[in-house]
Amino acid sequence: MIVGVLALQGAFIEHIEMLAHLGVPSRTVRKKRDLAGLDGLIIPGGESTVMAKLASSKHSGYLFDELRMLAQAGFPIYGTCAGMILLARDVLEGIEGQPHIGAMDIVVRRNAFGRALQSFVIDLSIPMLDVVSGATEQAPDFPAVFLRAPIIERVGQGVDIVATLDDSTIVAARQDHILASSFHPELTGDTRFHEYFLAMVAGRV
Repeated sequence: MIVGVLALQGAFIEHIEMLAHLGVPSRTVRKKRDLAGLDGLIIPGGESTVMAKLASSKHSGYLFDELRMLAQAGFPIYGTCAGMILLARDVLEGIEGQPHIGAMDIVVRRNAFGRALQSFVIDLSIPMLDVVSGATEQAPDFPAVFLRAPIIERVGQGVDIVATLDDSTIVAARQDHILASSFHPELTGDTRFHEYFLAMVAGRV
């Protein structure tokens, strides 16, 4: 298994380090040709507008066009924070005309928690993670790191809600082979979210 990490901008190094910790080979993805031979892709947090501009350019080989086709064909993708914005079908308070992959039937609101000063960490109960914690073991709460994070306002048919805040705000979801979270698992020492995505890539969940 080889997992790619979109490395145009943002917190891609932390994802690579977490995959290495789990013993999984990874490859940085900056151009369309870098996708060849990959089994899945992580789109990190960062500036979604910058990523979108770079990934839609001739220099990248029109990377987003290829990702749209791969997503439609069942290619596993996990987007964190800005990655979730780029995967969403619709974005509220987004930049008009900004290209995105649009492969997940969710409506996302950008910067829903305000500026970086409003960033926070909260422990979330995520039953989905039980499958990577042991069959008889209930998963402990997950330390979710929110940095200028988006939220999911609405989900479409076929989208499973993975995690919510206490007020029912949706902060993680899965649709078939696509996973998205508002928060940054790569900024914690907890590998379970990445383990779950790897299980998706392997077809075990």
